[in-house]
Amino acid sequence: MAAVRDVQITFDCADPGAQSTFWCEVMGYRTDPPPPGFADWDAALDAWGVPQEHRNDRSACGPPEGERGPRMFFQKVPEGKIAKNRVHLDVRAAPGLEGDDRMNALQAEADRLIGLGARVVRRVDSDGRMEAGFIWMEDPEGNEFCLD
Repeated sequence: MAAVRDVQITFDCADPGAQSTFWCEVMGYRTDPPPPGFADWDAALDAWGVPQEHRNDRSACGPPEGERGPRMFFQKVPEGKIAKNRVHLDVRAAPGLEGDDRMNALQAEADRLIGLGARVVRRVDSDGRMEAGFIWMEDPEGNEFCLD
């Protein structure tokens, strides 16, 4: 049997810094701290000789100290998103809630994320049987995710 492994979620994007900031808000994450020995990322990038025009080529974030969750990595690519994602994140925004309470909590979170640049694609309400309800959204660069 294979060992359980940690996973990193990687996003191709146009603006890694903005995407990292958005997803920190979605996930309750923090931007990765600068490497040991550097007061901030600018000091590290200066020391490494990274030109100003490449300082937003990548960004990363992860859960706060003591919490668990996958690291998220954002890398700049020249092309934009052109098709529907085949894989997406389901963000558990209403754990333990059902019915109207669940959908109200999901809608409140959707409204907050809209204020940060996300958009709602579709809302699917609970049918009281198989479907608990979710809100399908896109991040500011069009990557699909669901509030579940």
